[in-house]
Amino acid sequence: MSPIIRTLIFTVFVPGFWAVLMPYWMLPHGVRPDVRGAGAAGWLFMAVGIALYFACAFWGFAVRGKGTPLPLDPPKKLVVEGPYRIVRNPMYWGVGSVVLGEAAVFHSIALAELAIVFAVGVIVFVGNSVLNTKSIAGAYRGGCRVSKGPHDK
Repeated sequence: MSPIIRTLIFTVFVPGFWAVLMPYWMLPHGVRPDVRGAGAAGWLFMAVGIALYFACAFWGFAVRGKGTPLPLDPPKKLVVEGPYRIVRNPMYWGVGSVVLGEAAVFHSIALAELAIVFAVGVIVFVGNSVLNTKSIAGAYRGGCRVSKGPHDK
């Protein structure tokens, strides 16, 4: 099965859970999206988050890296291009932006809390994760030298 199909399956189950299923369960029935003020900013956050996720997951991991976002099926080649030159895990930023955007669009404190829970989970998961494959370990160390974020000197 191609990395693109595997990434699509992963996207339905993992980011789909956080950005579609959880908000659906948490929002009261009949709530309407707002298109003015904070709601308009929320739509922008959602659009940017979706674009960022798809660019990273499909173009970055599936096409360039020949793998998927699933830690059990990682890219075969380290990806340090595009958003990965700026931040370590832009896909998490994308999903978090979608959930924050939904919180603004629906004026939902519960979805804002979900975004916080998601962020804490990401910090704990990513903070405790180690490089899970030796095949790209050298490239990873080289990428760390090449891919400096704005906070690096």
